Amino acid sequence: MSVGLALTADDLDAVTALESTLQVFPWPRSHFADSLAAGHAMRVLRVGGEVAGFTVLMTVLDEAHLLNIGVGLGHQRQGHGARMLQEVIGDARVAGAKRLLLEVRRSNRQAVAFYRRSGFTEIGVRRAYYPAVAGREDALVFEKELR
Repeated sequence: MSVGLALTADDLDAVTALESTLQVFPWPRSHFADSLAAGHAMRVLRVGGEVAGFTVLMTVLDEAHLLNIGVGLGHQRQGHGARMLQEVIGDARVAGAKRLLLEVRRSNRQAVAFYRRSGFTEIGVRRAYYPAVAGREDALVFEKELR
């Protein structure tokens, strides 16, 4: 298992394919490519040579924003997400961020619980933020102070 490898253009197809298995409304390849071109901190998790997870982190001045994180269904509940999140937190600190923000679907109870266990605090709601099968869904906004 390789955690924390820098995501490269060679990984875009695999990351896009993985994302499509995780989300009803996945990021298209162009979103990942744009993030890579913008210089966002992007990492991949490899298990047995295959991409099993990824993270996308944007930092602006002293604030970081976790734009996307995913762990393949066959690799969940093995601690990979927690390790990847710790790497994101480390990347944010190295970039000078004082806090890390993220959004999560209100209906994604597993992710909400994961972020709470990881020390994030819910600070708000973005109404109708995500596309949903029946219209739009709210996002819960979480933050973690980085010291």
